[in-house]
Amino acid sequence: MNLPLFRYVLSAALTLLTLVPAVNAADARPNFLIIFADDLGYGDVSTYHKSDVATPHFDRLAAQGMTFTSMRANCTVCSPSRAALLTGRYPDRVGVPGVIRTQPENSWGYLAPSVPTLATELKQAGYRTAIVGKWHLGLESPNTPNQRGFDHFHGFLGDMMDSYTTHLRHGVNYMRLNDQPIEPKGHATDLFTTWAQEYLQQQAGADEPFFLYLAYNAPHFPIQPPADWLAKVKQEQPHLDEKRAANVAFVQHLDDAVGRVLKTLDDAGLAENTVVVFCSDNGGSLPHAQNNDPWRDGKQSHYDGGLKVPFFVRWPAQVKAGSYSDYAGLNFDVFPTFLELAGRHPSDQLDAVSLLPILEGKPAFHARPRDLYFVRREGGLRYGGKDYQALVRGDWKLMQNDPYSPLELYNLREDPQEQNNLVQKAPKIYREMANALRRQIQAAGNVPWRK
Repeated sequence: MNLPLFRYVLSAALTLLTLVPAVNAADARPNFLIIFADDLGYGDVSTYHKSDVATPHFDRLAAQGMTFTSMRANCTVCSPSRAALLTGRYPDRVGVPGVIRTQPENSWGYLAPSVPTLATELKQAGYRTAIVGKWHLGLESPNTPNQRGFDHFHGFLGDMMDSYTTHLRHGVNYMRLNDQPIEPKGHATDLFTTWAQEYLQQQAGADEPFFLYLAYNAPHFPIQPPADWLAKVKQEQPHLDEKRAANVAFVQHLDDAVGRVLKTLDDAGLAENTVVVFCSDNGGSLPHAQNNDPWRDGKQSHYDGGLKVPFFVRWPAQVKAGSYSDYAGLNFDVFPTFLELAGRHPSDQLDAVSLLPILEGKPAFHARPRDLYFVRREGGLRYGGKDYQALVRGDWKLMQNDPYSPLELYNLREDPQEQNNLVQKAPKIYREMANALRRQIQAAGNVPWRK
């Protein structure tokens, strides 16, 4: 073969290799497991401080990996946080500024069908993809899990369950195995745990890596722990009032469930090279006796009690056990992190940034600081179907908690409990951040949130 022809053939072969997933190297790439709790408050995880809730399995997960102390959810409520997590983009830029509900007249989002999900991207990289648990991003085509990149779906399509044991919402069954309705028996937390364990057991010894998104609906209200768990808490802590005791039992039941999933990873020989991310979709609900200490307020609120969430990453093969990070990121930063580890280049259209440098223990993260943007649209008299927003820039936060109230400004370094509104005392900062917030709102202005 002459030299020019050889060079041409070699170049073509190398190009082809870059287009085909590295099947032979799949075993070297990590598996991915996201464990996503629902309304789990920062203060209801004993990793962060002494608590009346004991969460030994959350604590062990943190101790075996990296604990993040300043991470926030992407929204104060469910659907927008899930949309952001699975797209790597701010929720109003994918059509989900508010909660997608089973009743159309009270639904405030529609996941943009053209936007790839994390499951879509990882599937193209040669991963097997699965979701177990709560979907909450659409009830019909084209926005069901199997149509948005997941090979396997075993869980609940809807928003919330009216009962953890009947699994209905407004009398309708939204439990599915892929696209087929099912009627399983048992507490939803236990069902999702068993289904996740079964999936993980099936992955042992497989040639391709996997991505499992385990989305619990606990401890979202109604607060319904199994009776034996509630009785145990009442016996051990008789001073707790009824609502608080129920929530403590509910969280401890969830912690036990996560422990069972982690044990399955161990037993299947998958733990060493599986990246486990544990986090929550938003802060806890104060009317339901959930705890977000030390932060102000809770679910639905742009004060940090509604946004700051537990966040742990365990990857024994790479992440140093017992490590900490105070990086102030967002849940959806998982998206580009996983893509990089899977060997794919994250899109420039993402709003999320990779956590990989932090996980590798590098002192510098990225040179360009970013604003953190939050939005929620809601109905009812308090919100009127309008948006309300927040913006965090370094130590500063500009925010409102309904669309009719004036903006508030806080210095989070000096005032982490957000008690001293500085709009009048820091007018220059206020103007700069208000202008930046308007630009964020404009960026989503052409994305429909109704079908």
